[in-house]
Amino acid sequence: MHGIALHGEPKQPAGFSHFSYVEPDAPKGGRLVLGAYGSFDSLNPLIVRGVPAVGIRDFTIESLMARGMDEPFTLYGLIAETVEMPDDRSSITFHLNPRARFSDGTPITADDIIFSYEILMKKGRPNYRTYFEKVTKTERLSDHSVRFTFDDSGDREIPFILGLMPVLPKHAIDPATFDHTSLTPPIGSGPYRIGRVDPGRALTYVRDPNYWGRDLPVNRGRFNFDEIRFDYFRDGSVLFDAFKSGQTDRWPEDDPRRWANGYDFPAVRAGKVVKGQFEIGLPAGMSALVFNTRRPVFADPKVREALILLFDFEWINRTLYSGLYSRTQSYFERSTLASTGTPADARERELLALYPDAVKPDIMKGTYRFPSTDGSGRSRDNQERAFHLLQDAGYELRGGKLVHAKTGRQLSFEILAAATTQEGLLLSFVRDVERLGIDARVRVVDSAQYQQRLTNYDYDMMQNTWISSLSPGNEQLFRWSANAAKTPGTFNFAGVENEAVDAMIGAMLAAKDEQNFVSAVRALDRVLLSGDYVIPLFYIPKQWVAYWTRMKHPEKTPLFGSNVDTWWTTDKP
Repeated sequence: MHGIALHGEPKQPAGFSHFSYVEPDAPKGGRLVLGAYGSFDSLNPLIVRGVPAVGIRDFTIESLMARGMDEPFTLYGLIAETVEMPDDRSSITFHLNPRARFSDGTPITADDIIFSYEILMKKGRPNYRTYFEKVTKTERLSDHSVRFTFDDSGDREIPFILGLMPVLPKHAIDPATFDHTSLTPPIGSGPYRIGRVDPGRALTYVRDPNYWGRDLPVNRGRFNFDEIRFDYFRDGSVLFDAFKSGQTDRWPEDDPRRWANGYDFPAVRAGKVVKGQFEIGLPAGMSALVFNTRRPVFADPKVREALILLFDFEWINRTLYSGLYSRTQSYFERSTLASTGTPADARERELLALYPDAVKPDIMKGTYRFPSTDGSGRSRDNQERAFHLLQDAGYELRGGKLVHAKTGRQLSFEILAAATTQEGLLLSFVRDVERLGIDARVRVVDSAQYQQRLTNYDYDMMQNTWISSLSPGNEQLFRWSANAAKTPGTFNFAGVENEAVDAMIGAMLAAKDEQNFVSAVRALDRVLLSGDYVIPLFYIPKQWVAYWTRMKHPEKTPLFGSNVDTWWTTDKP
C-alpha cells in the first residue's frame, strides 16, 4: 500500500502528485527567521538529557512515513515507499525507497531501521520504550525490507507509531554515547542539514541540495526556504520586539490581550505585517494548571476540587485576555471526541462498568461544567463551597491561615514557571487562594532548570498544555498511564495512577472502528475529568499568526492548521 489510515482509507490515491493544502509550484529560495524562547544545549531531541534545539525532527531527521495533515491519522510513503499490513494489524512490513539516502550520501537500509528501533528502545525518551515494548519480533527481509511483529495487546495504532519512527544512521552513531547531550550536528535524511550552531543562541538549517526526497508527492510544495534560522530569546517581550522590528518573520500568537491591543506598531499600520487567522480542525487539547498528585499537598482529591472552584476564569479572561478565550471543558475540547454535553453511550457504559466509582454522575450524564463566576473577581459562592471541601479534607482556619487540624501545617504550595509571561495568570490565581488562608507562591526558573525539574517531577504545580489530535493513541499512555507516572521524563506531569484510565486507553488502542474509538476516547475523557488532576484553563478559537508580508502561504489550510513547511518568501537575496 502507498498509504495507511488509522480508520477508513487514505484520502490521497496511489500516484497522487501532491497534498491539496500546498502550493505545488511555490518558489524556492530565501530565508525564514523564527524566534524561539529560552535556550538549548543539545542537538539530540530523542533523549531525556538536555534541552534540544527546535526543529531537528521537522527538518533534519525523517520518519519512515509522512503524515497527511488534512486527515486525522494517515501516513504516506517517504523513506518507506510502500508498506504491507494484515487486517488484524499484527505486523507491518516496510519496503524502503531504494533512492533514500542520508545527507552524507549513505544509502538507507533495513539495518538502519532496525538500529533506530533498538537504540531508541534502549536509550531514547521513555515514550519510545512505552511504544516499542509491544514489538515482539524484528526481521530483516532484505536490504530494503523490514518487518515488525507485535504482541497480542490489540493495539491497532502501533503500526502507525512505527511508521513515524525517526530513522537514524547506524554508521554515524556510537550507541555508547547516544544518550549524552551533544552539539555535534546529527546526520539525517531530511531536506535540511544543520549549518551554523551558536550554542544556546541560534541555529541555522541549510537546504540539502542533494536531498533524495525532494520530488516525492509528500514533499512537493514543502520546504521552500534555502535557510531556516531559529534565534533564541530569554525574554518573551524581547522576542516579540524582535518580530515587530523585522528581525523574525513569523509570530504564532497565543496571548489574546496582545492580539487585541499589541499590534498598533508602524509595520502593521503600513501594511507590512498581517494578523492572520487560520481555521484549525484539531481538538484544542488541554491547557491547565497541573496538580502533582505525587506530592502530599495534592494527594487528597477534595483539596484539588476546592482549588478548581477557586480559579476565577471569567475574571481572568476579562481582565488579562480581553475576553477572547473560551473555557476548556474537556481534554479533547472543540471536537467530537469531547465527552462534555453528551451523555455516555452504551459502549462507554459498558467500558466503565468495571469501574463504578471512576466517573462522577454529572460527568457521566454530560451535564457537568467547570465552576463559573460573574467576573467581578469575588465569588463568595465558590469560596464557600471550596471552604467546605477543605474542611472535609481536614483543614480549618486559625488566625487567618488554613491549617490542617491534626498537623497544624498551613496548606501551602509552589507554582513552577519557566517565563515571566506566566506571572499575570499565576499571580491572579494566587490572589484568589490567599483569600482562604492558603499560602501559594510562584517561582520562575530558567529553561534548563525548568526542564530538569519537570523531568524529575520536582514541583507542586505547573502550567502545561497537552496538544491533541483527532486520533489520540499511544501518547495517552505517556501522559496518563500508571507506568508513566513512575518513570522520569514522561508527560504524566499530574502523576495519574488510575486503573480506569489505563483500561480506557487500552480500549481506545484496540478499537477496530470509528464508533468504538470515539466511545473509548470519551470514556477516557470522563475518567480524567472526574479525577480532578488539573485546573483547566482556556483556548483560542482559531490559529493566530502574525507575519511580514514578504512571507506567503497556500490558500487552503489543512486540518492541523498552517505550518511553516508550506510557506515561502518573495524576498530573495
